[in-house]
Amino acid sequence: QVQLVDSGGGLVQPGGSLRLSCTATGFPFLNYLMNWYRQAPGKDRELVAAITSGGGFTNDADSMMGRFTTSRDNAKSMVYLQVNSPKPEDTAVYYCNVKFRALNYWGQGSQVTVSS
Repeated sequence: QVQLVDSGGGLVQPGGSLRLSCTATGFPFLNYLMNWYRQAPGKDRELVAAITSGGGFTNDADSMMGRFTTSRDNAKSMVYLQVNSPKPEDTAVYYCNVKFRALNYWGQGSQVTVSS
């Protein structure tokens, strides 16, 4: 079965950096678009970034451009989210996601807290 395992969250200072990882199993990883979402307290889950099977990626909002970068290692079935110069408003639980056979699958989430 499809399983996504998120890791790498924690406390980071504003202006620092952090890398999140997601390990995927149970589907042909190299063929699928992978997404990163986040959900802050009291807010809806929102798309942060997406990466195609070939490694092209996009950020969902202009405010995220240049601060959130996603990459993937198809040999390891892993996807990464690099967070640079985070702001306190980036505090949220971050999830990796894949849509496989019309169903959405989610990692368990990684808490990222941005605070000095």
